[in-house]
Amino acid sequence: MALHPVSKIRNLAASLLVAALALLTLAPVPARADDISAAGRGVVRIVTIATAEGEVVGFGHGSGFAVAPNRVLTNAHVVEAAERYPGNVMIGIVPSEGDKSYQGRLIAIDADRDLALVEFGGIRLPTLTFYNGPVNEGDAMIALGYPGNVDLATARSATDFITPLSPIRSQGVFSGRRNLQGVNVLLHTAGIARGNSGGPLLDPCGRVLGVNAAITRSEEGDASFGFAVGNDEVAAFLREAGQQMPVNGVACTSIAERLAQDRSEAERAKAADEAKAREDAARNAADRESALDKALVDNFAVRENFMAGAGLLLVLGVASLGVAGFFHTQGKRRETIWAASGGGVLVLAAFILFFLRPAFDPTAIANAAQVTLPPPSTQTSGLGKMVCTIDPARSRVTVSSTQDVHIDINADGCVNGRTQYAETGQRNWQRILVPDEEQTVSVLEYAPATRTYSTTRYLLSSRQMADARKLRSDVKIKACSTDPAARADLAAKQQAVRTALPQVFNERLVYGCKPAG
Repeated sequence: MALHPVSKIRNLAASLLVAALALLTLAPVPARADDISAAGRGVVRIVTIATAEGEVVGFGHGSGFAVAPNRVLTNAHVVEAAERYPGNVMIGIVPSEGDKSYQGRLIAIDADRDLALVEFGGIRLPTLTFYNGPVNEGDAMIALGYPGNVDLATARSATDFITPLSPIRSQGVFSGRRNLQGVNVLLHTAGIARGNSGGPLLDPCGRVLGVNAAITRSEEGDASFGFAVGNDEVAAFLREAGQQMPVNGVACTSIAERLAQDRSEAERAKAADEAKAREDAARNAADRESALDKALVDNFAVRENFMAGAGLLLVLGVASLGVAGFFHTQGKRRETIWAASGGGVLVLAAFILFFLRPAFDPTAIANAAQVTLPPPSTQTSGLGKMVCTIDPARSRVTVSSTQDVHIDINADGCVNGRTQYAETGQRNWQRILVPDEEQTVSVLEYAPATRTYSTTRYLLSSRQMADARKLRSDVKIKACSTDPAARADLAAKQQAVRTALPQVFNERLVYGCKPAG
């Protein structure tokens, strides 16, 4: 039940109506940086104020959550008064952050499924994603919303009901599927109360499993269970209302598990690199030893060839001198001169060849035995038009689509002809996107050497986004540039944004890329 008894709020009526119309400005409670808090920034309190002849005659409130930046989903019974008395009942949308409340307009309602769609303006809310994968009994579930018993205990005035506050979370487990008055529902043990109606039931990754709608009566110590309208019913309702439904079916991996897997992968990669380095070193040492042996053999062979040549010349020279002596005894002077001259030349050549033989030089041999390694691979193979496919084993997917990504990157880091990436220390290319209308900062990175593309998302609060946008305003480069100085300035400015981000991300999508076509 979402409506509070009129007797409990009649004394607050006048101030409440004035406050609702004036859209009060009070500071919100900062949300924690985790998946549930990130989802909570899209959860709202929905208030209904009924008036007659200028007097407040009824007030109710429930919860809802964004399925589009300007639309929230809630239970039909939360806003049924607005459908029944459209001229006398105002719908107020109170976000979890900011300093204002906003007026809503009922655009679709289904009393049978107990679902309704409310549209508003003046603010853009982060949209929640629905999970359409398998859910098992015992799986953890988290309810977000604004339970009325907490409000009654803590509210000091009517303005507290329209002051932006972070939603209350409670946790339980999935207890099975049931049929409640013809509607498929999820039975769970997360604690909910009146006021939680219309709020989301989430998985640990912050994705919607259903819309909380009712609770069992707890009498004489009975356990309390909650009922949430199932996503199949929600999908049918949104389809009939013409509203797209963001869905994701990737199994939830906790941040701790993802970081542990990343560390394990990094350690395995480091061990593999070290093993490869040892193998390369051993192979190079063996190749060098073989080359050294060959160089020694070649050196000895050349020396022996020189010495053999010198010996042959010496033998021929001595023989020629012997012939000259014979001619001399015969009195053949001319022949003696020719034979003696030839023998002398041959003997002289033998000595010259002997003394010019290569010396045994260990350094020269070592230099000759140096193994020439192949040059390291360049980035060229990882550039150009690429098709990148998600790698689920290396990713943590919570709210995003996992469709293929197409990129076209050149050697200067220009992507798709319009977006300039900055070079990182690992010869990778990186760009940080800080949009104006979303509460998400995305770090895009591409490694040409491994053809790996990644998107790391941080789902931030309004205050964190304001700080990030202020830092982004210092970025001067708006298009692709071949100027190294401009890219270096972009890298420095992006580093300032990166430093301001939380230490832990919310989502990381890792893709393996290959040349298009």
